[in-house]
Amino acid sequence: MKKLVALVAALSAVFAFADSYPSKTISIVVPFAAGGPTDRVARDLAEAMRKPLGDVAIVVDNVLGAGSSIGANRVAKAAPDGYTILLNHIAMATMPNLLRNMPFKIDTDFEYLGMINEVPMTVIARPTMPAKNFKEFRDWLNGHKGTINLGNAGVGSASHLCGLMFQNALQIDMASIPYKGTAPAMVDLMGGQIDLMCDQTTNTTAQIEAKKVIAYGVTTSKRLTVPALKDLPTLQEAGLKGFDVTIWHGLYAPKGTPADVVTKINHALKIALKDPDFIKKQEALGAIIITDKRIEPAEHKKFVAAEIAKWSPIIAAAKEYID
Repeated sequence: MKKLVALVAALSAVFAFADSYPSKTISIVVPFAAGGPTDRVARDLAEAMRKPLGDVAIVVDNVLGAGSSIGANRVAKAAPDGYTILLNHIAMATMPNLLRNMPFKIDTDFEYLGMINEVPMTVIARPTMPAKNFKEFRDWLNGHKGTINLGNAGVGSASHLCGLMFQNALQIDMASIPYKGTAPAMVDLMGGQIDLMCDQTTNTTAQIEAKKVIAYGVTTSKRLTVPALKDLPTLQEAGLKGFDVTIWHGLYAPKGTPADVVTKINHALKIALKDPDFIKKQEALGAIIITDKRIEPAEHKKFVAAEIAKWSPIIAAAKEYID
């Protein structure tokens, strides 16, 4: 009888907690630098989710380092109460193969909350690159093997991963130059200190439009409709058959977060993804809002598992790891 009473009391406490959620500030941990592409997604989403969650304050906490694993680990080890959640990109599928020592498990240490968007990538080069189109660019790359500098925002970043796939598709080894974030890499690309980069449209569109870099193609299977990018060919059109890479973003909570809280966050996410202002901001940067079944937690988790399998051989071939 005592055990039954204790169980009833425990369940009552859980339901009472879920009913009152949220009652204080929610922190969205972004495992990348402020001002970067993922940070921009997080800040726009935080504003769009605020009203569906009862006008609660939502703050973005940038916890960067080790290919996003430091921020992800903070959330994995946080109290499972829905007040500390993670917004991360494709790194959730690449960390298991990039990190030599994983402090958490992607499949068992998180509650999946739903996907947010997919962001196409663009292959861009320094403004002094002589090639006028992708064919000429590919010829230039083939003619400069051993001297090509490919910049990225650090091992495990979106630009690093896209760069790995680009090299793999061309079968050309390039010197990978990691920076501490997207911004310094872009500065050096515009200044001609590095030759090329493959980065998210959220970070490259403005630079392409201002003609501060040269763009040679987009990584999606279809051309984009964003005015500044609509004339760019896909890399598949340009001859790289099967090349299709987007940098997707999703939300995660610590394992053990109450089911009712997970449902509330997922519901707020769905409302946010239909918010006209959020959609406008994302589409202006070339991002594609998720509208399919991957917005559901279970389907989100299945998708990540498939992405882990996709990236495993590419990372293994590159032999670039995070200690």
